[in-house]
Amino acid sequence: MRTNTIRISGGALALTALLAAVGCADRGGSAESAADYPAEDITLVVPYQAGGASDLSARTLATEMEQTLGRSIIVENRTGGAGSVGLQHLAGQPADGYTIGYLPVETVMLGHQGYEVDPDSYDLIGQMVSVPATIAVPADSPYESLGDLVEAAEEDPGTITVANSGAGSIWEAATNALGEATGAEFNPVPFDGGAPAVTAAVGGEVDAVVAGVSETAPSHADEQLRVLAVFDEEPSESLPGVETAAEQGVDVTIGGWGGIGAPAGLPEEVRTTLEEAFTAAADSEEFTGVITDSGNIPVNVGAGEFAEFYDSELSRFEGLLADGS
Repeated sequence: MRTNTIRISGGALALTALLAAVGCADRGGSAESAADYPAEDITLVVPYQAGGASDLSARTLATEMEQTLGRSIIVENRTGGAGSVGLQHLAGQPADGYTIGYLPVETVMLGHQGYEVDPDSYDLIGQMVSVPATIAVPADSPYESLGDLVEAAEEDPGTITVANSGAGSIWEAATNALGEATGAEFNPVPFDGGAPAVTAAVGGEVDAVVAGVSETAPSHADEQLRVLAVFDEEPSESLPGVETAAEQGVDVTIGGWGGIGAPAGLPEEVRTTLEEAFTAAADSEEFTGVITDSGNIPVNVGAGEFAEFYDSELSRFEGLLADGS
């Protein structure tokens, strides 16, 4: 019987050992690779199109985190399903710290609405922004106030179209909350993010849009949109003269928020490095200045406190969405 003998020279053995060592040093494996983190550039997944509040917050923070990490952070926009496409992609990546992501409020909402998004799929790094909701109409709209818009929706139920950042999104929830508070029936129209939703309103494709302050304020200033109300406890400095919904007799306070997370299971050394970079970035004058100027509210909440808030929001939206609001 003939046997096949494979002979490996000393040089080949050395090469094999070298390749094995390289393989061990590759992503997501040994303690050595975690201790050397980051040894290469990092990808930050944003589950919405470029140009919206989430994208602005993520890109600004990423630029500041690069200063601490000493590596480039490459923003990757993965859109669809009110953020579910990007969030599912993030959850499926190796837990090695080389893919992190922007976690919007929808992270704790979508699972209650039938999307395959599990809030437990992520390790939380920190929360850095709060995003008050607004409602706006095209500049040439006949609706001069929130009351005008609500009255029109009451007179012709379901005919007033309101753009939002996707079915299942916080801005759709805000639209539904407005309808519930007033008894009016609106027709939510989903887009893949706040930026395209605002663009649709500017172009007159819809009667109104619900989006974050940073998404509507620039078009309001350019007189392309007319913001009718802010759904926050206080008016926004970015929208002088625009009253809150409550000041106009509509008791609705709602908004979004955003943080940074990673696929669950990060090595402790990697988690610590990311948390330190996050804290420094969220505290930087550049980040807080850009976010404040946009009309949003910068925050710097560490992983532990963020986790408590995250869990409370998960419970809150379970109740709200079960009630259909």
